[in-house]
Amino acid sequence: MPHNERRNMPIRTCAALITLLLPVAAWAGAALPRGFVYMREVDPTIVQDIRYAGSHNFVGRPIKGYLAAECILSEPAARALKAVQNKLAAKALSLIVWDCYRPKRAVDDFLRWSRDPARTEMKTEFYPRTDKQSLFALGYLAVRSAHSRGSTVDLGIVPSSFSMAPQPGALPPLKPCTAPERFVDGTIDFGTGYDCLDVLGTTSNPRVGVIASANRQMLKATMREAGFRPYFREWWHFELAHEPFNNGFDFEITAPPSREKPVR
Repeated sequence: MPHNERRNMPIRTCAALITLLLPVAAWAGAALPRGFVYMREVDPTIVQDIRYAGSHNFVGRPIKGYLAAECILSEPAARALKAVQNKLAAKALSLIVWDCYRPKRAVDDFLRWSRDPARTEMKTEFYPRTDKQSLFALGYLAVRSAHSRGSTVDLGIVPSSFSMAPQPGALPPLKPCTAPERFVDGTIDFGTGYDCLDVLGTTSNPRVGVIASANRQMLKATMREAGFRPYFREWWHFELAHEPFNNGFDFEITAPPSREKPVR
């Protein structure tokens, strides 16, 4: 091509040529910060039911920062969970994760919600006996969450044959998380539902019964063997003891990048 023709080439044509020169299998989407991974890329057999990306949670709507229902963790935490999953698989069981890395903006969203006394749509299920304005004081919510450091998880155990049902368009009927007849999430008996902001959610509360107590202790022991610390107030909450990050993050949770189809 003559020099003067290249100089006068329309900008759009230049952009199109540059695009063609890029690798056809380039990753689409934003990459995670260094040290973070998508859990499904480390172990796709772990069931994911990321509640804060939808409306079935104690707030009743998607939480800020959750643009996708994906478990993102620090690489050491993800590999430790994989080790837990391998042990459970021998018992025909599987982990189910409800929350993993949590952006700081989501924590701030919880704080704003807690200060609005009018928003109690999900009280019947998630905190039927607890005063909403006491959730932070009682330790159910925190101004600075360990989840934001990327090595903390909320999880339970389901049979390995369990598979997630299609998400309904509307919320299921609300039932107290403390009741025997509560929302069916597929887990073995833990005595309460996930995010049950009630004294019955305390890991060692004997009032949940023999079977639920044994299941909680089994979960706690298995997670401890993999290097996680339990939280006495919530049977589902675990933090990696030797976590790689000391400070919290605020990047949004998005779906894993997908490879573009080759241009033909």
